[in-house]
Amino acid sequence: MSAYKKEFSIGGDLTVNRLGYGAMRITGDGIWGPPKDKVEALKVLSRAVEMGVNFIDTADSYGPNVSEELIAEALHPYRDSLVVATKGGLLRTGPNQWPVDASPEHLKEALEGSLKRLKTDVIDLYQLHRIDPKVEASKTFEFLQKAQQDGKVKHIGLSEVSVEDIKKAQEYFEVVSVQNMYSVDNRKWESVLKYTADNNIAFIPWYPLNAGNVTAVNALQSVADKHGATAHQVALAWLLYHSDNILLIPGTSKLAHLEENMKTAQVQLTDEDIQALSNL
Repeated sequence: MSAYKKEFSIGGDLTVNRLGYGAMRITGDGIWGPPKDKVEALKVLSRAVEMGVNFIDTADSYGPNVSEELIAEALHPYRDSLVVATKGGLLRTGPNQWPVDASPEHLKEALEGSLKRLKTDVIDLYQLHRIDPKVEASKTFEFLQKAQQDGKVKHIGLSEVSVEDIKKAQEYFEVVSVQNMYSVDNRKWESVLKYTADNNIAFIPWYPLNAGNVTAVNALQSVADKHGATAHQVALAWLLYHSDNILLIPGTSKLAHLEENMKTAQVQLTDEDIQALSNL
């Protein structure tokens, strides 16, 4: 039976459990407006922390603003061990619409808003949602560098970036996390995963279940049947085993689904399982 490390230290000083929670889904349809059931959304956040989650990932664009406001309502004042990461760099013009704006002007407004909504003086991990092709990358990176120097953010991460992008950003600040699309059946960013693993940078896969499409992968279902687990749990478990720097942030707005996601930690894959899934 293989084993994996249960924790990872972001930036060397924020030690978190590798099974965290992504707070995108506690909003309305199209990640727009308030959730259908606010009471349940608040319960999900509280329950996640009760179950050992100490890494929550959100963004000002989720709602917009709704996710951050709910996190503060449910969990503020935060436990010392809880790391709340947020992101800036996207505008919202309607449901499922995400134009990029990583100009210093927009990021200043976004960061100030996040600090206020999360009721904190400093954000543990502030992530750039996207590098903006319309803005000189150096201008965006200089803004983030200054925000860190001013003590508004402790650590800085990037999202949907190449190894080259990471190296460019590292001329301005230490990159402690990278959030790229990645799942057992979508490994386009394997080179980035390897680079982050080699450099002790957290890798946070978004769409870790490929929008639920992983259930169509037969190999997952046969491993799941063997362990009395779901295909989703196996897909998440494989990520934990695949690389020690992967932090998982499966999201949900339902308590029952949260409990199911958290049971991922109990799925013990064999070397044979891991190999079969790695060969997909």
